[in-house]
Amino acid sequence: MKLTVEQLAERIGAELVGNPDYFDRQIKSIGPIDATGENDITFVSNEKHRKTLNCSRAGAVIVSRPLEDLPMPQLVVGDVNEALIEVLNLFAPELKAPSVGIDTTAKVGRDVKIGDAVSIGAYAIIDDGVEIGQNSVIGGGCKIGQNSRIGKNCRLDSNVVVYHNCFLGNNVIVQANTVIGAIGFGYSYINGVHRLIPHNGGVIIEDFVEIGANCCVDRAKFGNTIIGAGTKIDNLVQIAHNVVIGRCCLIAGQTGISGSCTVGDDVVMGGQVGLTDNIKVGNAVMIGGQTGVTKNIPAGQKIMGTPALELTEALRSISLVRHLPKMTGQLKELNKRLEELEAAKDHKA
Repeated sequence: MKLTVEQLAERIGAELVGNPDYFDRQIKSIGPIDATGENDITFVSNEKHRKTLNCSRAGAVIVSRPLEDLPMPQLVVGDVNEALIEVLNLFAPELKAPSVGIDTTAKVGRDVKIGDAVSIGAYAIIDDGVEIGQNSVIGGGCKIGQNSRIGKNCRLDSNVVVYHNCFLGNNVIVQANTVIGAIGFGYSYINGVHRLIPHNGGVIIEDFVEIGANCCVDRAKFGNTIIGAGTKIDNLVQIAHNVVIGRCCLIAGQTGISGSCTVGDDVVMGGQVGLTDNIKVGNAVMIGGQTGVTKNIPAGQKIMGTPALELTEALRSISLVRHLPKMTGQLKELNKRLEELEAAKDHKA
């Protein structure tokens, strides 16, 4: 894809500001401020990056307001991040689209219902009673278990496994090697051995959910593990049995959510967050990276640390920890002086 600066501005609905002599400059790609050339466009979504623009060799820049003394044309938009998504899509690599139809190496069971314009890749296995909605893509090596349902416009990348009796809504994306519907980690200690508790429930993934690579979403003991519509999950995330996650949540990589937790809508979890079992997290909670959550969190709170503390309290604790070496030295000095005073007092007595 090649577009002039002027054509690109038209594509994203931007106001074009700067020297008209550069409006016909060819733009071939997009990149960061410090690693672009005259045929690249860059962007400024944060004021702290403004100063580095003067040293950039970019051919144009996307900004939210006109900036003074810049040599390159400026594409002024209402929302830089929205414009960035549009431009990234314009300059995305042109990959071969999946072929509609069932690959000759795929195995399809009995009573399978497949919608129009579905693509099933090489060596995929579709078990009995599966339903796949129109325009969905099942990548090579995927395995869909008995009686599971995949909605319309879904994309399952290579080697995704969906166990039996699971439901994926419409417009769901699951990246490579993720497993949905495996048996949860639930055991009872009986007669000296750990006995696995049967997990007879399922998994429900609602519309517009996106799940990264190498994630695990375990099936419920009874009922369903549920991930709400619009939720986005990073790579390497573990979601245990009977967890219920609300709508439009963001969950970063290496997070682990233990069994029977309930997470509200619009919750944000940083990387490596851990929730113990049966925790309830309210709507719009923000949880900082590496936080260990051991009790219920009311709606709207910002928390971090292990164990989790309200953000202001957590930051205060971190500040105190940093001062501990100095405070330890001061305490030793005070103890020494106290001992000297006590010794002098005893000597006088």
